[in-house]
Amino acid sequence: MRKFLTLLCCTIVSQSFAQRASDNWDLRHCIEHALQFNISIKQADIQARIAALQAKQAKYNIYPSVNASTGTGVRFGRSIDPTTNTFSTSQFLYQNFGVNAGFQLYNFGRLKNSEMVAQFNAQAALADVAKASNDVSFNVATYYLQVLAAKEQLKISEIQIAQTQNQLEITSKRVDAGVLPELNLAEVQSQLATDSSNYYTAKGNYEQNLLNLRGLLNLDVDVLFGIETPSVDQIPIESFAELQPNLVYESGMQLQPQQKANEFRIKAAQKSLLVTKAQMYPTLSLGGNLSTNFSNSFKTTTGATFQGYNPITGAEPIVAISNVNYYVQSPVFKVTQKTRTFSDLWNGWGTQMNNNFGQNIGLSLSIPIFNNSSARINYQTAQLNVKSAQLQKEQSDLTLRQNIYTAYTNAVTALQKFNAGKKQVESAQKAYDFALKRYEVGLLSSLDLLTNQNNLLRAKITQLTNQYDYVFKMKLLEFYKGKGLKL
Repeated sequence: MRKFLTLLCCTIVSQSFAQRASDNWDLRHCIEHALQFNISIKQADIQARIAALQAKQAKYNIYPSVNASTGTGVRFGRSIDPTTNTFSTSQFLYQNFGVNAGFQLYNFGRLKNSEMVAQFNAQAALADVAKASNDVSFNVATYYLQVLAAKEQLKISEIQIAQTQNQLEITSKRVDAGVLPELNLAEVQSQLATDSSNYYTAKGNYEQNLLNLRGLLNLDVDVLFGIETPSVDQIPIESFAELQPNLVYESGMQLQPQQKANEFRIKAAQKSLLVTKAQMYPTLSLGGNLSTNFSNSFKTTTGATFQGYNPITGAEPIVAISNVNYYVQSPVFKVTQKTRTFSDLWNGWGTQMNNNFGQNIGLSLSIPIFNNSSARINYQTAQLNVKSAQLQKEQSDLTLRQNIYTAYTNAVTALQKFNAGKKQVESAQKAYDFALKRYEVGLLSSLDLLTNQNNLLRAKITQLTNQYDYVFKMKLLEFYKGKGLKL
């Protein structure tokens, strides 16, 4: 039994050294890694980039639009020849080019306000990224403190085992010498087994908390990972005077990303209201275009031959001039034209394009009269969106205030428990020291000594828990103040 317990203690010590050999990260390293690889932050960053692109597009919408077009094809049957503007029943090849430009001269600020809406939405999206980063940093710090607390409890369990092992050796010698009965040895052995069980419970709790932190950091299982253990007494904490709830609330209203995002969304909703209002008014636009076309059915006149005269029909073909009658006739010419063959389809292309080149510029006024009441309904909806954004901000501010006052009350309670725990540990330590001295001279039973030892262990664990709880509550107030998280 003694050999088994000794082997168990050696195993525990070797595992303790193995844990210290892993790659240890401090809180800053953990937070930086989480900010780089956390999926929620990546998603928020993508949304911010999309919002930035939308803001850029809204800015460009103010400028004129210019577009070019061209088309080519073959027409069949009866259709209008674009080069002569007459009907043609023959098949011909056509081509056209055009450039169109448009610009809204006045739209009651619709485009400018749309740009402002997009800009405020982009700023709100950036605030959302900051909020996601803050949330992840806070979660990492919370898990980090939980790991630290579990690690300290594990150390206390190791110390407890070492103390019980020392008692086992002393008791064993006294039992062998016949000074103490074997019952005392059995009691110490039982306590050592209990301490070993408590150690493995603490070890499992530590590894589970470490696993939770690893998952939050999105670390692969093959990455060696541990955490550095700063002295909890040296963790910087602001004083209660600097963390009064009214001061924390005022600072949080200025620095918390969620409050900034709410402000930007209210401004965006107000500008969106102006956009929908402008949609109910006329829009004055300036537009123009350049165009030209080509057709291979265009025929070129190559000559004309006089053929004589033809009398005019349908009326009396006589005109009296100075009492002299003249017959009215029309000259007849034979016109010869050249039709394009396949080999010279594109001959004269530049000439046609130049001759058919046209330009126009003009103003247009679009007046909304009745559009199924969509403009008015959109305006009323925008009014409600403004109220909704204001209520959301009011609710968010109220939640922040409640959280701050609750955190302050919890911090005060944690400090009181921490101070009371100090006295409890001091008293338990004195009781254990006196009990150990009495046990060493044979004035106290091993059971009474173990009782004092367990009382000291529970007091230390409780005090450690209270201390980390106090640090966490104070760090929570600093977080609400907008100062970030530092250990």
